[in-house]
Amino acid sequence: MEFFRIKRDIPFMRHALIFNVISGLTFVAAVFFLWHKGLHLSVEFTGGTVMEVSYTKAADIQSIRQTVIELGIPDTQVQSFGRAQDVLIQMPPQKGMSSTQQTEKVLSALQTKNADVTLRRVEFVGPQVGSELARDGLYALAMVVIGIMIYLAIRFEWKYAVAAIIANLHDVVIILGFFAFFQWEFSLSVLAAVLAVLGYSVNESVIIFDRVRENFRKMRKAQVNEVLDHAITSTISRTIITHGCTQLMVLSMLFFGGPTLHYFSVALTIGICFGIYSSVFVAAAIAMWLGIRREDLIKTNKEQGGDDYNGKRRKDRSIFEVVGGSSSD
Repeated sequence: MEFFRIKRDIPFMRHALIFNVISGLTFVAAVFFLWHKGLHLSVEFTGGTVMEVSYTKAADIQSIRQTVIELGIPDTQVQSFGRAQDVLIQMPPQKGMSSTQQTEKVLSALQTKNADVTLRRVEFVGPQVGSELARDGLYALAMVVIGIMIYLAIRFEWKYAVAAIIANLHDVVIILGFFAFFQWEFSLSVLAAVLAVLGYSVNESVIIFDRVRENFRKMRKAQVNEVLDHAITSTISRTIITHGCTQLMVLSMLFFGGPTLHYFSVALTIGICFGIYSSVFVAAAIAMWLGIRREDLIKTNKEQGGDDYNGKRRKDRSIFEVVGGSSSD
């Protein structure tokens, strides 16, 4: 299925150096903000108080969130928990106030506005648990990266694996750089979005590399940059369809999902936009600069212990002519 077909290839690789310089500067800026400002970690990572309250009717999440903010407790997460009547409130630790005092203060304010609210449970998440979550998150990210590299190295060749993983890490660091610069809250849901972007971005690179492999078979006399340009141009329609549909879904979460899904959808939005960019101008360009060749993707019969591809065609042609046929290329 295609929206349109471009008859003339767009010379993407002609401008690859300029776009990669821009990409490199953006990457360096992201690393700088990560080092200078750091991530604004949520309660899951820093520790804090988690309390569950219950109402007799469906709870007004926005009103509860506003009540907690008015108490001077910023960065509080308020979300439905199971039923519409149950609410989970996650609060960061406050100086000069214990977890018990914080809970009593919030519960008293909620009961002032609605006497039907009852406290179901209270838990204190210590910093040790938060550090374990951070470490496990880094392990998960490392395992995803290693898995993607192994997959691409087996499916294509090591040059393609290196190019794709650099492009994917480029996307991840830029997402984290945005969160560090604007000091958006980095929670477990955002970490899940980052891992999703890794898998989503590598899919675009695989599609382009698959088309490169096909083009190396068809375009025997073309240069590498021409093969890459044709591969990217021929997949533009598919890219618009797939990424456009995905972005519509993510934008619906961004505008209608509420504060709980806000930063999750923001991370996905940034990842999708930079994922398209990196697959075209980063992964393809790095693969070209690493010196990819037709022989990297297509094994000849000579490598398999026999004659080469052209030799095999000549042999088949000779046999065909012996039995009285004719052949034409």
